[in-house]
Amino acid sequence: MKDWTPILRGDGPARYLQLADAIAAGIANGTLRDGVRLPPQRKLADRLGIDYTTVSRGYVEARKRGLVNSHVGRGTFVIGTKPTDPQREQRRHADVDLTMNLPPEPDDPTLLARMEAGVQTVTANLLDLLRYQSSTGSQIDKEAASTWLSLRGLVPSLDRLAVTPGAHPTILAILMSLTKPGDVILSEDVTYPGIRSICARLNLRLVGLPGDAVGIDPAALETAIGDHQPKALYLNPTLNNPTTRTITLSRRQSIADVIISHGLPLIEDDAYGFIPPHPPAPLASFAPDLVWHIGGLAKCIGAGLRLAYTVAPNSHAARELAHQIKIISVMPSPLMMALATRWIVDGTADGIRRFVREETQARQAIASQALDGFHFEAAPYAFNVWLHLPEGVTRADIIGRMAGTGVGIMPSDAFTVSGSPTEAIRVCLGGQIQRNQLRDALGLLAYLMSSTD
Repeated sequence: MKDWTPILRGDGPARYLQLADAIAAGIANGTLRDGVRLPPQRKLADRLGIDYTTVSRGYVEARKRGLVNSHVGRGTFVIGTKPTDPQREQRRHADVDLTMNLPPEPDDPTLLARMEAGVQTVTANLLDLLRYQSSTGSQIDKEAASTWLSLRGLVPSLDRLAVTPGAHPTILAILMSLTKPGDVILSEDVTYPGIRSICARLNLRLVGLPGDAVGIDPAALETAIGDHQPKALYLNPTLNNPTTRTITLSRRQSIADVIISHGLPLIEDDAYGFIPPHPPAPLASFAPDLVWHIGGLAKCIGAGLRLAYTVAPNSHAARELAHQIKIISVMPSPLMMALATRWIVDGTADGIRRFVREETQARQAIASQALDGFHFEAAPYAFNVWLHLPEGVTRADIIGRMAGTGVGIMPSDAFTVSGSPTEAIRVCLGGQIQRNQLRDALGLLAYLMSSTD
Protein backbone atom coordinates (compact mmCIF):
# COMPACT_ATOMS: atom_id res chain seq x y z
CA MET A 1 0.00 0.00 0.00
CA LYS A 2 2.14 2.84 -1.34
CA ASP A 3 0.00 5.65 0.08
CA TRP A 4 -0.42 4.31 3.61
CA THR A 5 0.52 7.10 6.02
CA PRO A 6 0.13 6.50 9.75
CA ILE A 7 -0.39 9.32 12.22
CA LEU A 8 2.39 9.63 14.77
CA ARG A 9 2.10 11.85 17.84
CA GLY A 10 4.81 14.15 19.08
CA ASP A 11 4.40 12.83 22.62
CA GLY A 12 3.83 9.43 24.18
CA PRO A 13 5.82 6.32 23.26
CA ALA A 14 8.88 6.45 21.00
CA ARG A 15 7.91 6.99 17.38
CA TYR A 16 9.20 3.64 16.20
CA LEU A 17 6.86 1.98 18.72
CA GLN A 18 4.01 4.18 17.52
CA LEU A 19 4.73 3.03 13.97
CA ALA A 20 4.57 -0.63 14.98
CA ASP A 21 1.34 0.10 16.88
CA ALA A 22 -0.09 1.79 13.76
CA ILE A 23 0.70 -1.30 11.68
CA ALA A 24 -1.07 -3.46 14.27
CA ALA A 25 -4.06 -1.10 14.27
CA GLY A 26 -4.19 -1.10 10.45
CA ILE A 27 -4.30 -4.89 10.44
CA ALA A 28 -6.99 -4.94 13.12
CA ASN A 29 -9.30 -2.48 11.30
CA GLY A 30 -8.72 -3.95 7.86
CA THR A 31 -6.77 -1.04 6.38
CA LEU A 32 -3.68 -3.25 6.00
CA ARG A 33 -4.63 -6.61 4.58
CA ASP A 34 -2.59 -9.80 4.51
CA GLY A 35 0.05 -9.61 1.76
CA VAL A 36 -0.02 -5.82 1.37
CA ARG A 37 3.41 -4.28 0.79
CA LEU A 38 4.26 -1.43 3.15
CA PRO A 39 5.82 1.76 1.77
CA PRO A 40 9.62 1.66 1.29
CA GLN A 41 11.30 2.84 4.46
CA ARG A 42 12.98 5.93 3.01
CA LYS A 43 9.78 7.09 1.31
CA LEU A 44 7.76 6.67 4.49
CA ALA A 45 10.44 8.51 6.48
CA ASP A 46 10.30 11.45 4.03
CA ARG A 47 6.50 11.44 4.09
CA LEU A 48 6.39 11.50 7.91
CA GLY A 49 9.33 13.89 8.31
CA ILE A 50 11.24 11.50 10.56
CA ASP A 51 14.59 9.71 10.41
CA TYR A 52 15.02 6.64 8.23
CA THR A 53 16.36 4.75 11.25
CA THR A 54 13.11 5.42 13.13
CA VAL A 55 11.09 3.80 10.36
CA SER A 56 13.57 0.91 10.18
CA ARG A 57 13.23 0.29 13.91
CA GLY A 58 9.44 0.47 13.59
CA TYR A 59 9.44 -2.19 10.89
CA VAL A 60 11.80 -4.35 12.95
CA GLU A 61 9.47 -4.03 15.96
CA ALA A 62 6.50 -5.00 13.78
CA ARG A 63 8.44 -8.02 12.55
CA LYS A 64 9.20 -9.05 16.14
CA ARG A 65 5.47 -8.90 16.87
CA GLY A 66 4.73 -11.18 13.91
CA LEU A 67 2.89 -8.46 11.95
CA VAL A 68 5.13 -8.19 8.90
CA ASN A 69 7.79 -10.10 7.02
CA SER A 70 10.71 -8.72 4.98
CA HIS A 71 12.24 -10.13 1.83
CA VAL A 72 15.56 -8.97 0.41
CA GLY A 73 14.98 -6.89 -2.73
CA ARG A 74 11.19 -7.08 -2.46
CA GLY A 75 10.22 -5.09 0.62
CA THR A 76 8.17 -5.49 3.79
CA PHE A 77 4.78 -7.22 3.64
CA VAL A 78 1.88 -7.49 6.05
CA ILE A 79 1.29 -11.06 7.21
CA GLY A 80 -1.74 -10.24 9.35
CA THR A 81 -2.65 -12.36 12.32
CA LYS A 82 -3.25 -15.74 10.70
CA PRO A 83 0.35 -17.05 10.47
CA THR A 84 1.14 -16.19 14.06
CA ASP A 85 -0.57 -16.91 17.35
CA PRO A 86 0.23 -13.70 19.30
CA GLN A 87 -0.51 -15.29 22.68
CA ARG A 88 1.80 -18.23 21.96
CA GLU A 89 4.59 -15.97 20.68
CA GLN A 90 4.26 -13.71 23.72
CA ARG A 91 4.68 -16.78 25.92
CA ARG A 92 7.83 -17.73 24.02
CA HIS A 93 9.11 -14.16 24.41
CA ALA A 94 8.48 -14.35 28.15
CA ASP A 95 10.39 -17.63 28.45
CA VAL A 96 13.78 -16.00 27.78
CA ASP A 97 16.15 -16.81 30.66
CA LEU A 98 17.59 -13.47 31.76
CA THR A 99 20.00 -15.12 34.19
CA MET A 100 22.07 -16.32 31.22
CA ASN A 101 24.85 -14.13 29.83
CA LEU A 102 23.12 -13.25 26.55
CA PRO A 103 24.61 -11.31 23.63
CA PRO A 104 22.74 -8.20 22.46
CA GLU A 105 20.10 -8.99 19.84
CA PRO A 106 20.55 -7.53 16.33
CA ASP A 107 18.02 -4.87 15.35
CA ASP A 108 19.52 -3.63 12.09
CA PRO A 109 16.95 -4.31 9.32
CA THR A 110 19.56 -5.14 6.70
CA LEU A 111 21.30 -7.64 8.95
CA LEU A 112 18.01 -9.20 10.01
CA ALA A 113 17.01 -9.55 6.38
CA ARG A 114 20.28 -11.36 5.64
CA MET A 115 19.69 -13.68 8.59
CA GLU A 116 16.18 -14.48 7.38
CA ALA A 117 17.42 -15.05 3.82
CA GLY A 118 19.85 -17.63 5.19
CA VAL A 119 17.02 -19.45 6.94
CA GLN A 120 14.97 -19.51 3.74
CA THR A 121 17.92 -20.87 1.74
CA VAL A 122 18.65 -23.61 4.25
CA THR A 123 15.04 -24.78 4.53
CA ALA A 124 14.92 -25.37 0.78
CA ASN A 125 16.63 -28.69 1.64
CA LEU A 126 14.53 -29.33 4.72
CA LEU A 127 14.01 -33.07 4.28
CA ASP A 128 17.76 -33.71 4.12
CA LEU A 129 18.15 -31.81 7.38
CA LEU A 130 15.53 -33.92 9.18
CA ARG A 131 17.60 -37.09 8.80
CA TYR A 132 20.23 -38.57 11.11
CA GLN A 133 23.71 -37.34 10.24
CA SER A 134 27.29 -37.49 11.54
CA SER A 135 27.67 -37.01 15.28
CA THR A 136 30.27 -34.26 14.74
CA GLY A 137 29.27 -32.61 11.47
CA SER A 138 29.70 -33.19 7.75
CA GLN A 139 32.76 -32.11 5.78
CA ILE A 140 31.07 -28.93 4.54
CA ASP A 141 30.20 -27.97 8.12
CA LYS A 142 33.73 -28.70 9.31
CA GLU A 143 35.14 -26.58 6.49
CA ALA A 144 32.94 -23.68 7.61
CA ALA A 145 34.05 -24.31 11.19
CA SER A 146 37.67 -24.13 10.10
CA THR A 147 36.98 -20.82 8.37
CA TRP A 148 35.39 -19.45 11.52
CA LEU A 149 38.16 -20.69 13.82
CA SER A 150 40.73 -19.01 11.55
CA LEU A 151 39.44 -15.74 13.00
CA ARG A 152 41.16 -16.91 16.21
CA GLY A 153 44.32 -17.92 14.36
CA LEU A 154 43.49 -21.64 14.47
CA VAL A 155 43.67 -23.76 11.31
CA PRO A 156 43.32 -27.36 12.51
CA SER A 157 43.17 -30.38 10.23
CA LEU A 158 39.59 -31.54 9.71
CA ASP A 159 40.27 -34.87 11.44
CA ARG A 160 40.80 -32.93 14.71
CA LEU A 161 37.70 -30.78 14.27
CA ALA A 162 34.19 -31.50 15.54
CA VAL A 163 30.93 -29.60 15.26
CA THR A 164 29.31 -30.18 18.63
CA PRO A 165 25.91 -29.30 20.19
CA GLY A 166 27.11 -26.33 22.24
CA ALA A 167 29.94 -25.75 24.70
CA HIS A 168 28.18 -27.22 27.74
CA PRO A 169 27.59 -30.75 26.37
CA THR A 170 31.05 -30.61 24.78
CA ILE A 171 32.69 -30.03 28.17
CA LEU A 172 30.58 -32.87 29.57
CA ALA A 173 31.69 -35.19 26.73
CA ILE A 174 35.36 -34.32 27.17
CA LEU A 175 35.27 -34.93 30.91
CA MET A 176 33.43 -38.21 30.38
CA SER A 177 36.37 -39.37 28.27
CA LEU A 178 39.11 -38.02 30.58
CA THR A 179 37.86 -38.83 34.08
CA LYS A 180 36.25 -41.25 36.46
CA PRO A 181 34.28 -40.42 39.64
CA GLY A 182 36.43 -38.91 42.37
CA ASP A 183 39.00 -37.34 40.04
CA VAL A 184 40.08 -33.70 40.42
CA ILE A 185 39.61 -30.91 37.87
CA LEU A 186 41.29 -27.52 38.27
CA SER A 187 39.75 -24.17 37.33
CA GLU A 188 39.76 -20.47 38.21
CA ASP A 189 38.51 -19.91 41.76
CA VAL A 190 35.63 -17.84 40.33
CA THR A 191 34.40 -19.44 37.13
CA TYR A 192 31.60 -20.43 34.75
CA PRO A 193 28.76 -22.16 36.65
CA GLY A 194 28.45 -24.82 33.96
CA ILE A 195 31.74 -26.46 34.87
CA ARG A 196 30.62 -26.63 38.50
CA SER A 197 27.35 -28.39 37.62
CA ILE A 198 29.08 -30.79 35.21
CA CYS A 199 31.69 -31.77 37.78
CA ALA A 200 28.98 -32.29 40.38
CA ARG A 201 27.03 -34.51 37.98
CA LEU A 202 30.11 -36.62 37.18
CA ASN A 203 31.15 -36.74 40.86
CA LEU A 204 34.38 -34.89 40.15
CA ARG A 205 36.10 -32.59 42.64
CA LEU A 206 36.62 -29.07 41.30
CA VAL A 207 39.56 -27.20 42.84
CA GLY A 208 39.82 -23.45 42.32
CA LEU A 209 43.12 -21.71 41.64
CA PRO A 210 43.96 -18.20 42.86
CA GLY A 211 45.04 -15.55 40.40
CA ASP A 212 45.13 -11.86 39.66
CA ALA A 213 43.84 -9.49 37.00
CA VAL A 214 45.89 -11.20 34.26
CA GLY A 215 45.02 -14.83 34.99
CA ILE A 216 45.55 -17.81 37.28
CA ASP A 217 48.85 -17.98 39.15
CA PRO A 218 51.22 -20.41 37.34
CA ALA A 219 52.97 -21.20 40.63
CA ALA A 220 49.62 -22.09 42.22
CA LEU A 221 48.87 -24.27 39.19
CA GLU A 222 52.18 -26.06 39.63
CA THR A 223 51.50 -26.66 43.33
CA ALA A 224 47.93 -27.88 42.68
CA ILE A 225 49.16 -30.40 40.12
CA GLY A 226 51.55 -31.85 42.69
CA ASP A 227 48.96 -31.85 45.47
CA HIS A 228 45.90 -33.17 43.60
CA GLN A 229 47.09 -35.06 40.48
CA PRO A 230 44.24 -33.50 38.44
CA LYS A 231 42.96 -34.99 35.21
CA ALA A 232 42.42 -31.64 33.47
CA LEU A 233 42.49 -27.87 33.82
CA TYR A 234 39.43 -25.86 32.75
CA LEU A 235 39.81 -22.19 31.80
CA ASN A 236 37.50 -19.52 30.39
CA PRO A 237 40.47 -17.32 29.42
CA THR A 238 38.98 -14.45 27.42
CA LEU A 239 36.43 -12.17 29.12
CA ASN A 240 36.00 -14.67 31.91
CA ASN A 241 32.44 -15.30 33.00
CA PRO A 242 31.80 -13.59 35.44
CA THR A 243 34.88 -11.49 36.26
CA THR A 244 35.35 -10.20 32.66
CA ARG A 245 39.12 -10.72 33.04
CA THR A 246 41.26 -11.82 30.09
CA ILE A 247 44.43 -13.86 30.58
CA THR A 248 47.28 -11.94 28.99
CA LEU A 249 49.50 -13.40 26.27
CA SER A 250 52.54 -13.74 28.53
CA ARG A 251 50.49 -15.42 31.28
CA ARG A 252 49.05 -17.83 28.69
CA GLN A 253 52.58 -18.80 27.75
CA SER A 254 53.44 -19.41 31.40
CA ILE A 255 50.34 -21.56 31.91
CA ALA A 256 51.15 -23.52 28.76
CA ASP A 257 54.69 -24.15 30.00
CA VAL A 258 53.30 -25.68 33.20
CA ILE A 259 50.75 -27.97 31.55
CA ILE A 260 53.31 -29.08 28.94
CA SER A 261 55.81 -30.00 31.64
CA HIS A 262 53.17 -32.18 33.36
CA GLY A 263 51.24 -33.38 30.29
CA LEU A 264 48.02 -31.96 31.79
CA PRO A 265 45.06 -31.63 29.38
CA LEU A 266 43.41 -28.21 29.21
CA ILE A 267 39.79 -27.48 28.29
CA GLU A 268 39.82 -23.99 26.78
CA ASP A 269 36.28 -22.60 26.80
CA ASP A 270 36.69 -19.73 24.33
CA ALA A 271 33.06 -18.59 24.50
CA TYR A 272 33.89 -14.89 24.21
CA GLY A 273 37.12 -15.07 22.22
CA PHE A 274 35.47 -13.98 18.97
CA ILE A 275 34.08 -10.71 20.39
CA PRO A 276 37.12 -8.45 21.06
CA PRO A 277 38.80 -7.06 17.92
CA HIS A 278 42.30 -8.09 19.06
CA PRO A 279 42.12 -10.91 21.63
CA PRO A 280 45.21 -12.81 22.79
CA ALA A 281 46.04 -15.99 20.89
CA PRO A 282 44.23 -19.09 22.18
CA LEU A 283 46.03 -21.38 24.58
CA ALA A 284 45.56 -24.05 21.92
CA SER A 285 48.19 -22.28 19.84
CA PHE A 286 50.75 -22.75 22.67
CA ALA A 287 50.01 -26.40 23.49
CA PRO A 288 47.98 -27.92 20.63
CA ASP A 289 48.68 -31.51 21.71
CA LEU A 290 47.09 -30.94 25.13
CA VAL A 291 44.32 -28.40 24.59
CA TRP A 292 40.68 -29.04 23.81
CA HIS A 293 39.64 -25.72 22.26
CA ILE A 294 35.89 -25.00 22.30
CA GLY A 295 34.77 -22.12 20.09
CA GLY A 296 31.11 -21.79 21.06
CA LEU A 297 28.69 -19.83 18.86
CA ALA A 298 26.25 -18.93 21.66
CA LYS A 299 27.89 -15.61 22.55
CA CYS A 300 29.11 -14.41 19.15
CA ILE A 301 26.08 -15.41 17.02
CA GLY A 302 23.23 -16.76 19.13
CA ALA A 303 22.57 -19.26 21.92
CA GLY A 304 19.65 -20.80 20.04
CA LEU A 305 22.03 -22.34 17.51
CA ARG A 306 23.36 -24.68 20.25
CA LEU A 307 26.62 -25.22 18.38
CA ALA A 308 30.33 -25.13 19.11
CA TYR A 309 33.39 -25.70 16.96
CA THR A 310 35.75 -27.92 18.93
CA VAL A 311 39.39 -28.69 18.18
CA ALA A 312 40.67 -31.91 19.78
CA PRO A 313 44.34 -32.45 20.67
CA ASN A 314 44.62 -35.16 17.96
CA SER A 315 42.51 -37.28 15.61
CA HIS A 316 42.17 -40.12 18.14
CA ALA A 317 40.80 -37.68 20.74
CA ALA A 318 38.38 -36.31 18.12
CA ARG A 319 37.03 -39.82 17.47
CA GLU A 320 36.57 -40.35 21.21
CA LEU A 321 34.74 -37.03 21.42
CA ALA A 322 32.44 -38.13 18.59
CA HIS A 323 31.68 -41.32 20.53
CA GLN A 324 30.79 -39.39 23.69
CA ILE A 325 28.68 -36.83 21.79
CA LYS A 326 26.72 -39.70 20.24
CA ILE A 327 25.98 -41.03 23.73
CA ILE A 328 24.90 -37.62 25.05
CA SER A 329 22.86 -36.19 22.17
CA VAL A 330 23.34 -38.42 19.07
CA MET A 331 24.38 -35.41 16.96
CA PRO A 332 24.19 -31.64 16.74
CA SER A 333 21.08 -30.34 14.97
CA PRO A 334 21.63 -30.63 11.18
CA LEU A 335 19.30 -27.67 10.66
CA MET A 336 21.35 -25.47 12.95
CA MET A 337 24.62 -26.70 11.44
CA ALA A 338 23.39 -25.87 7.95
CA LEU A 339 22.27 -22.41 9.03
CA ALA A 340 25.57 -21.63 10.77
CA THR A 341 27.50 -22.85 7.72
CA ARG A 342 25.38 -20.69 5.43
CA TRP A 343 25.85 -17.59 7.60
CA ILE A 344 29.61 -18.14 7.78
CA VAL A 345 29.97 -18.64 4.03
CA ASP A 346 27.90 -15.60 3.04
CA GLY A 347 29.35 -13.29 5.72
CA THR A 348 26.20 -12.95 7.82
CA ALA A 349 27.86 -14.56 10.85
CA ASP A 350 30.63 -12.00 10.81
CA GLY A 351 28.02 -9.24 10.51
CA ILE A 352 26.28 -10.55 13.63
CA ARG A 353 29.60 -10.77 15.45
CA ARG A 354 30.45 -7.17 14.57
CA PHE A 355 27.03 -5.97 15.70
CA VAL A 356 27.43 -7.80 19.02
CA ARG A 357 30.86 -6.24 19.47
CA GLU A 358 29.70 -2.68 18.78
CA GLU A 359 26.48 -2.91 20.79
CA THR A 360 28.28 -4.50 23.73
CA GLN A 361 30.78 -1.67 23.77
CA ALA A 362 27.93 0.86 23.83
CA ARG A 363 26.21 -0.95 26.70
CA GLN A 364 29.43 -1.12 28.68
CA ALA A 365 29.70 2.66 28.31
CA ILE A 366 26.20 3.00 29.77
CA ALA A 367 27.15 0.73 32.68
CA SER A 368 30.36 2.65 33.32
CA GLN A 369 28.43 5.90 33.61
CA ALA A 370 25.54 4.50 35.65
CA LEU A 371 27.76 2.65 38.13
CA ASP A 372 30.42 5.31 38.48
CA GLY A 373 31.67 5.41 42.03
CA PHE A 374 30.94 1.76 42.76
CA HIS A 375 33.46 -1.09 42.74
CA PHE A 376 33.01 -3.30 39.70
CA GLU A 377 35.06 -5.18 37.13
CA ALA A 378 34.29 -4.76 33.45
CA ALA A 379 35.78 -4.87 29.96
CA PRO A 380 34.69 -3.04 26.80
CA TYR A 381 33.45 -6.20 25.05
CA ALA A 382 32.10 -8.20 28.00
CA PHE A 383 28.38 -8.98 28.26
CA ASN A 384 28.29 -8.25 31.98
CA VAL A 385 29.89 -6.41 34.86
CA TRP A 386 31.11 -8.13 38.03
CA LEU A 387 29.80 -5.83 40.75
CA HIS A 388 31.19 -5.84 44.29
CA LEU A 389 28.41 -4.54 46.52
CA PRO A 390 28.98 -1.76 49.06
CA GLU A 391 29.17 -2.61 52.72
CA GLY A 392 25.73 -3.18 54.18
CA VAL A 393 24.17 -4.16 50.82
CA THR A 394 23.42 -7.85 50.28
CA ARG A 395 23.20 -9.71 46.99
CA ALA A 396 19.89 -11.32 48.01
CA ASP A 397 18.29 -7.92 48.64
CA ILE A 398 19.52 -6.43 45.37
CA ILE A 399 18.43 -9.43 43.31
CA GLY A 400 14.96 -9.36 44.86
CA ARG A 401 14.47 -5.62 44.33
CA MET A 402 15.78 -5.68 40.75
CA ALA A 403 13.35 -8.39 39.63
CA GLY A 404 11.27 -7.36 36.63
CA THR A 405 13.68 -4.70 35.37
CA GLY A 406 14.81 -6.73 32.34
CA VAL A 407 18.37 -7.04 33.66
CA GLY A 408 19.55 -10.52 34.63
CA ILE A 409 21.47 -10.73 37.91
CA MET A 410 23.25 -13.76 39.36
CA PRO A 411 24.82 -13.98 42.84
CA SER A 412 28.46 -14.84 43.45
CA ASP A 413 27.38 -18.20 44.92
CA ALA A 414 26.88 -19.58 41.40
CA PHE A 415 30.49 -18.87 40.38
CA THR A 416 32.55 -19.47 43.51
CA VAL A 417 34.71 -22.62 43.54
CA SER A 418 36.92 -21.97 46.57
CA GLY A 419 36.11 -20.15 49.80
CA SER A 420 32.95 -18.36 50.83
CA PRO A 421 31.02 -16.35 48.23
CA THR A 422 31.53 -12.61 48.52
CA GLU A 423 28.83 -9.94 48.31
CA ALA A 424 29.14 -9.68 44.54
CA ILE A 425 26.75 -10.10 41.61
CA ARG A 426 26.99 -10.59 37.87
CA VAL A 427 24.92 -7.94 36.13
CA CYS A 428 24.08 -8.93 32.54
CA LEU A 429 23.95 -6.19 29.92
CA GLY A 430 22.92 -8.25 26.90
CA GLY A 431 19.71 -9.71 25.53
CA GLN A 432 16.68 -7.91 24.16
CA ILE A 433 16.77 -4.93 26.51
CA GLN A 434 17.11 -1.55 24.77
CA ARG A 435 19.75 1.00 25.72
CA ASN A 436 17.31 3.39 27.37
CA GLN A 437 15.81 0.55 29.40
CA LEU A 438 19.28 -0.59 30.43
CA ARG A 439 20.19 2.94 31.49
CA ASP A 440 17.05 3.17 33.64
CA ALA A 441 17.60 -0.26 35.21
CA LEU A 442 21.23 0.43 36.07
CA GLY A 443 20.20 3.81 37.46
CA LEU A 444 17.80 2.00 39.77
CA LEU A 445 20.56 -0.43 40.74
CA ALA A 446 22.86 2.46 41.64
CA TYR A 447 20.08 4.05 43.69
CA LEU A 448 19.42 0.81 45.58
CA MET A 449 23.10 0.43 46.43
CA SER A 450 23.23 4.03 47.67
CA SER A 451 20.15 3.62 49.85
CA THR A 452 21.45 1.25 52.51
CA ASP A 453 18.96 2.39 55.13
